Amino acid sequence: MDVFDDICGVMDVICPMHVMLNSNGDIIHAGPTLAKLWQGEGYQNTRFLEMFEVLRPKAVTDMPSLLATTGHKLHVRKRTDPKTTLKGVLMPSSVSGGAVVNLSFGISIMDGVRDYALTSTDFAATDLTIEMLYLIEAKSAAMEASRKLNLRLQGAMIAAEEQAFTDTLTGLKNRRAVDFILPRLIEKGTGFALMQMDLDYFKAVNDTHGHAAGDHVLQHVARIMVEETRDEDCVARVGGDEFVLIFDGFTNRGALADLARRLIQRIEVPVPFEAIVCNISSSIGIALSRNFPLLDDAGLMAAADAALYASKRGGRAQFQFASDLENIAASITSSTETLSELSEDISSRHGRSGPLS
Repeated sequence: MDVFDDICGVMDVICPMHVMLNSNGDIIHAGPTLAKLWQGEGYQNTRFLEMFEVLRPKAVTDMPSLLATTGHKLHVRKRTDPKTTLKGVLMPSSVSGGAVVNLSFGISIMDGVRDYALTSTDFAATDLTIEMLYLIEAKSAAMEASRKLNLRLQGAMIAAEEQAFTDTLTGLKNRRAVDFILPRLIEKGTGFALMQMDLDYFKAVNDTHGHAAGDHVLQHVARIMVEETRDEDCVARVGGDEFVLIFDGFTNRGALADLARRLIQRIEVPVPFEAIVCNISSSIGIALSRNFPLLDDAGLMAAADAALYASKRGGRAQFQFASDLENIAASITSSTETLSELSEDISSRHGRSGPLS
């Protein structure tokens, strides 16, 4: 092996991104990593300045001006795509009769790894690039682990929030969900409808057939309500046999009346449970936000509640709109307290002394 080949072998190991130039500036040898930049294209006996554009120092256009940069940092850019930017330093070489230029990706190392599929074996064992690649890899792994952890935490948070807003027996929303949704709809200012529904004769089912039968009836009613409403509607169980339905953007009085009739008709169908049959019905009160523009959420709930109990006292298995109740329509104000007093007055005049079944 002659001296040139021996030196090339050494340089390939310790400086795998070097090029050797002859006196004319032609590339006569390139390190194995630098050779990958041409991805199989010929580079030997091609002028260095035809392969690379010297960005700094300026005005480097031939071999003499290139040799004049000896010992100074070079900024060069590959002329063919991808136009990778490299840093380097040139030193004259008596072995090649020209010069040796050692190049590096610098801070563009990740671009180089991506564009040329480089690995740690493409760099000298003592090259700090190895450490940089390790740190970048470790950072990427840590960021991926953090991303997965955040996704799990977010999923757990969503599940916890969903659980906090869900009635465990029926799978419907609960009162907490209603308390969260209703003020936001009022604040949004778009029209919506609020429906309160109470089951008739449910207490008799519990007292006669036991709580298992009662739970079965509640689950049956929940399925009916879900089937009759839209996915975006809020269907909530807010008490033992009390339900609230909120319809954002659904304020057509006729359509709401049809929905109430369907719910009443379907819930009146006897519910079989084991060897018995449970008979219930439902009473409904409906309040439209547009009819009570000054009310807060508690006031609107009270309006629907008053309409519900008007349905109860009217014979059960029917519905009422709050705006149709003369006393409420005439007396409604922005005061929740006033409305609550009115609701209590309606109850007392009809002999209500507690929750009705």
